[in-house]
Amino acid sequence: MADSTDLRARDTIYAGGEWRAAVSGATREILDPADARPFAVVAEGDEKDTDLAVAAARQAFDEGPWPHTPVAERAALLRRVADLLVRDREELGLLEARDAGKTVEEGRVDIDCVADAFRYFADLVAAEAPGRVVDAGSPDIHSVVVHEPVGVCALITPWNYPLLQASWKIAPALAAGNTFVVKPSEITPLTTVALIGLLVEAGLPAGVANIVTGPGHTVGARMAEHPDVDLVSFTGGLVSGTKVAQAAAPTVKKVALELGGKNPNVVFADACATEEGFDTAVDQALNAAFIHSGQVCSAGARLIVEESVRDRFVAELARRAEKIRLGRGTEDGVECGPLVSAQQREKVEAYVESALKEGAVLRCGGKRPEAAPERPASGYFYEPTVLDRCHREMRVVREEVFGPVLTVETFRTEDEAVALANDTEYGLAGGVWTADPGRARRVAGRLRHGTVWINDFHPYLPQAEWGGFGKSGTGRELGPAGLAEYRETKHVYQNLAPAPVRWFRG
Repeated sequence: MADSTDLRARDTIYAGGEWRAAVSGATREILDPADARPFAVVAEGDEKDTDLAVAAARQAFDEGPWPHTPVAERAALLRRVADLLVRDREELGLLEARDAGKTVEEGRVDIDCVADAFRYFADLVAAEAPGRVVDAGSPDIHSVVVHEPVGVCALITPWNYPLLQASWKIAPALAAGNTFVVKPSEITPLTTVALIGLLVEAGLPAGVANIVTGPGHTVGARMAEHPDVDLVSFTGGLVSGTKVAQAAAPTVKKVALELGGKNPNVVFADACATEEGFDTAVDQALNAAFIHSGQVCSAGARLIVEESVRDRFVAELARRAEKIRLGRGTEDGVECGPLVSAQQREKVEAYVESALKEGAVLRCGGKRPEAAPERPASGYFYEPTVLDRCHREMRVVREEVFGPVLTVETFRTEDEAVALANDTEYGLAGGVWTADPGRARRVAGRLRHGTVWINDFHPYLPQAEWGGFGKSGTGRELGPAGLAEYRETKHVYQNLAPAPVRWFRG
């Protein structure tokens, strides 16, 4: 891996089976958010590069073997990719950590989850029946519903979980028999580039997998509007997602959007009735809010705690948040890394400033930390922040901060807790903490969120669909529904004994 004293541009655009530079020759430096120093250089593609990649994917779908490759062979290739990910786990985990600013341990876990996703979709398609027979009421009619690939898929992925989010799109797209062009975030493209290399090594035919590294306003926008793209799948913010949907509308593409979240973590007093229960709920509230510096779409950024335990709960939460060890993710003992960019840190600072002006009470954090050997002053670090006495009218409560900021609201009754939790334009995820199984089921059933965790926060299962309500998006990833996003349904009706209709008597 190149360091800041030996930067060499890489040909990171892959189209039609060839690695190359951008048509314009433009490049972009990739910064390490822990010290703001460049450590890699990639090609900076634009619309021309996108057109070449889409053309390669179109040709590979219309003329190549992949859409007609037997399911067992497609599944075998996905499993080979999973094995290669395991082989390169340490290198990829380190690269993900350095690129996105997370800890190496988080990076390793991400790679494990990526391998799991490829294996899951391989197993899913391999176990499927060839089609669903429809009874036509006659022995002379064979009627079956089959699933076919959509075609050329445009996959646009975010910067916070670069390889994991890419795998949630690439694995089902390939399992279904599609070709694709992927655009990783221009901030964190390196592991997605590496994944394309593994797909090639695993034997994927030329033109099936294509990647264009470059910014969203050129590459992403062109992918969304391109007439030869059949589906666009986007994960990112609400504003960009709206633009993607608008660009795709004139050509009536299939569109899958996984957007933001403002996720409640509801804590009832009975969950804290024992010391063990209290300790676990506090720890999980920290995990919900501050893993990967809060740069998670499903982050439990809204703590909604029952009033009778609020003071004790918030005091302990703030005490522990102050002890979170910030630093470069590659350093031993570091628990939380920097924000991904200077722009992202400035955004977080603006939200905290507005919250304090609107009456929030700062319990901890709220500033940049002092520099340390493991935490250079030039890095984009920000302290885990707890804001108490918050209410729904505050911007920091309504809008997605995407940083290490936890707001605290209180309730007295179950109905009030549910009303607060649902009082959001988003509907991605939420948590419920209670010792009462009946209450747990009631509250979970009433929450308008795509995923609800009970007495836990953040786990996901490859077998379970991931998506949201409201402005959290329109698509589904993972599980059978994630595979269905990349398919079209065809009804094949075969008359085994055709005869004249004799409708017209002329």
